[in-house]
Amino acid sequence: MERRIRRVGIFLILCFVAIFIQLNNIQVIKANSLANNGENPAVQQVARTQPRGSILTGDGILIASSVPTDKGAYKYQRVYNPDTAPLFSQIVGFNSHIYGLTGVEAWYNSNLQSHTRAAHSLGDLLVNRTTTDDVYLTINSQMQLKVAAAVDATNASGNAPQAAAVVMNVKTGAIEAMYGNPTYGLATLQGLASPDSNVERFTYASLNPSSASSPLVSRAFQYGFLPGSTFKVVTTAAVYDHNPALANVNFPTQTCIPLPQSDKQLCNYGHNGPNGPEPCGGTIQQTLPASCDTAFAQLGMGLGAVPLNSEAQAFGFNQLIPIDLPIASNQISNFPTVAQLINNKPSQAYSAFGQQDVDATALQMCLVAAGIANQGVIMTPHVMSSIRDSQGRLVETYTPKPWLTATSPLTASAVTTLMQAVVTGGTASKVGFPASWNVAAKTGTAETGPNATLTNDWMIAFAPANDPKVAVAVVVPNQPGSDTGAEVSGPPMKTILGDALAATP
Repeated sequence: MERRIRRVGIFLILCFVAIFIQLNNIQVIKANSLANNGENPAVQQVARTQPRGSILTGDGILIASSVPTDKGAYKYQRVYNPDTAPLFSQIVGFNSHIYGLTGVEAWYNSNLQSHTRAAHSLGDLLVNRTTTDDVYLTINSQMQLKVAAAVDATNASGNAPQAAAVVMNVKTGAIEAMYGNPTYGLATLQGLASPDSNVERFTYASLNPSSASSPLVSRAFQYGFLPGSTFKVVTTAAVYDHNPALANVNFPTQTCIPLPQSDKQLCNYGHNGPNGPEPCGGTIQQTLPASCDTAFAQLGMGLGAVPLNSEAQAFGFNQLIPIDLPIASNQISNFPTVAQLINNKPSQAYSAFGQQDVDATALQMCLVAAGIANQGVIMTPHVMSSIRDSQGRLVETYTPKPWLTATSPLTASAVTTLMQAVVTGGTASKVGFPASWNVAAKTGTAETGPNATLTNDWMIAFAPANDPKVAVAVVVPNQPGSDTGAEVSGPPMKTILGDALAATP
């Protein structure tokens, strides 16, 4: 009997401990996330009955705000600037009573929603401290407009419905522009913020949320593409970091090479010459500017699984980018694991020049360029510049901070020199960058689609190479197989980089 009573007592104690842990989990550990979850009924009630802070561009243009309304239980409604809605919708996000919050609306919800301001003096305790905060972005409205125009221009033929570009300050991590298409505009934003639940549901369904082509997923920072030869920048850094002797290996001039563990050949990209693939070779000083696939395949196999994977992760692959915007775990940029590479020479070969199982967002490849530009250090990317309360008083200013040390200053300098050679005598030499810009760049033409009949056309760049200010990535995916990164992404890159240099002190 005593043993049974003891067991019952122990069981009851364990139950109380479990309840105590769960209560603490809800009230302490998860309290902040629950308080800011757009699907929380309490949060929705606040959204219906209380005002919400505004979101503004870096140059003070109002993007989103709340206005009083008398529609039933709704006392306030979210409204958006019609001039900026399609430019900023994927960054600002939407504010739906049914589908919750996305973008800046979600990330800075605790500031934007009505909340009690912290007391800093005895006098503060005697006044109403209920307030909302306004979020100011790092992005200038005119720069965003110019980038959007350059990206949208790539779709003039109807072949680029998913192009994207990212511009970042290499020294601070501030995103100066970020845009992808398809996007969505004022009607969608207003529909998702509508007091009429039927309008909300209809609007959301019209976005095809389960489709890979849905504009709910930003092509700039939430969707990955084969990066192609832009990834050779990472492989080149891996050579200098892990096996510098490979930098002096003089690869024979070849059009194709046999792949170990395979009966196939790996050939240079077919558009290099009028009659198909052309031969190339030399040391890395020649093969990066020429973007020689056969040489980089051999460099990849020479490096091996661990150095390739290690360098990719050092530049941010296989992990969430800590930008102040929601990114799901299935939206990270991917590079094969050591286990996938270790006994697979063909995978090492293709991965070394951004093919096969590699994918990257435009933001990720912008960070690669920025890391090389900033002496090997990748700064934390961010879209918030400052936060002010409803009276205009400063609440917070973003403090730049490093995210990753991707490589050494010595390696970054060596790679910069090679990227300059891409512009002066390599695959980007015909883009027409003015010499005064001192551009360092890398092109990319990733073969994709059925039987590799399409290409993802890339370019990443930074300037000026001797004192870098901005890094830019442009991707125009799923183009006809005869196109190249320099031909397709070169013109928008030239436009965007020129505008960015003019706008950056």
